[in-house]
Amino acid sequence: MKREYLLAVDLGGTKTEVALAAGERDWPGIVARRVYASQEFEGLDAIIADFLARPDARKHAGALAAACISVAGPVEGERATTTNLEWAISAKALGERFAVPAVRLINDFAAAGVGIARLDPGDLETLQEGQPVTHGARAIIGAGTGLGVALMMWDGKDYAVHASEAGHVDFAPLDQIQDGLVAHLRRLHGRVSYERVLSGPGLAQIFHYLKDCGVDAPSRAMLEAAEKEPDTAVVVSEFGLRQHDPLAARALDLFATVYGAFAGNIALAVLARGGVFIAGGIAPKIVEKLKDGTFMRAFTDKGRFGDLLSTFPVHVVLNSSVGLYGALELAGRLARGGVKRKVKGERREA
Repeated sequence: MKREYLLAVDLGGTKTEVALAAGERDWPGIVARRVYASQEFEGLDAIIADFLARPDARKHAGALAAACISVAGPVEGERATTTNLEWAISAKALGERFAVPAVRLINDFAAAGVGIARLDPGDLETLQEGQPVTHGARAIIGAGTGLGVALMMWDGKDYAVHASEAGHVDFAPLDQIQDGLVAHLRRLHGRVSYERVLSGPGLAQIFHYLKDCGVDAPSRAMLEAAEKEPDTAVVVSEFGLRQHDPLAARALDLFATVYGAFAGNIALAVLARGGVFIAGGIAPKIVEKLKDGTFMRAFTDKGRFGDLLSTFPVHVVLNSSVGLYGALELAGRLARGGVKRKVKGERREA
C-alpha cells in the first residue's frame, strides 16, 4: 500500500513556497520543501511540476491525497487570481493535471491565520504584551509584495478565519507629510489604498517622495548600493536600519508609523483582544525598527481609545512559512474529510 502525501503551496507575488508532507499524522511531517521566485515562472502549474520532478519529492512516490494552495489574491470557490502576478488558478485543473483528488484554494492571509496555531514561541517577537483575552478576536496583518489582512473569531469551539481585503481600503493620511505622500501617490495611481504605502513598492515610493521633497539627500553609499540592487525597498531597509542614510531612516520611520496606525485601525475595528499578529515578508526584516517604539506609538494613538489599544497583545511573526503551515494544516484536514477551522469570506487592486 502506497503512502499518501499532502501538497501545500504558499503562492505570493515575490516568492512561492511548496512542501510535500506525509499525511498519516495530525500534523504532517514535511519530506520535501522548496522556495521559488514566482516571476521566473509562467504559472503555478510550472512551479508544482518542477517541484514534483525534483529528487527529494520524486522519491516519495506515494499518491497525493490532497492539496491546499494559499493564494495572494481573491479566491472565489475553486478559482483564484493572483493580484500581483495576474495568474488565473483553477482547483479543478490542478487536481486533474497532478492527479490530486481534493484541491482547495484559500486566501494567503486566511491561510496564515490558520498557521498561527502551528508556530513555536520563538517564531514570535512581542511588541506589546497587553492583557490577552482567552478566545478574544485576533487579526493578522502583513506587508510584503502587497498588504494582507485576515481576522479570526472564536465560534465556541475553534477560531473561524475570515479572509479580508482590508489592505485595499482608502489610505488616510495623519499629518502634512502624509498629506503630501498621498497627493504624490494619487498623481501616480489615482486612487490610493493602504497597500500603495504598506508594501515593498510602497516603501520605495515613500523614499522617492521624501527625496523629491528635499527632506534629505541620499548618501553616496546608498546611491551606489541602489545601482546594484534593483529593489529599492531592500536598500532603504538596510540603510535605514543602520542609520547610515538619513533619508532612508526617515522613509523607514514613516513606513513604521503608517504601519502601526493601520494595524491599530484593524485592531480597533474588530477589538482584537486575542492579539494582533504582524506577518508578511517585510516585518521580520525590519523588526528592530518595529521594536523602537515608532510602530506602537502610532498603533495606540487613537484618542479616547488609546488606553484600550494598549491592552491588545501585538506580536511580529518571524517565521515566513506561516502561510505554508496553514495550507498544510488545511490539506491534512481535507484529506481526512473535513475542515475543522472555518475559513469564511474568501473572496485583492488598489
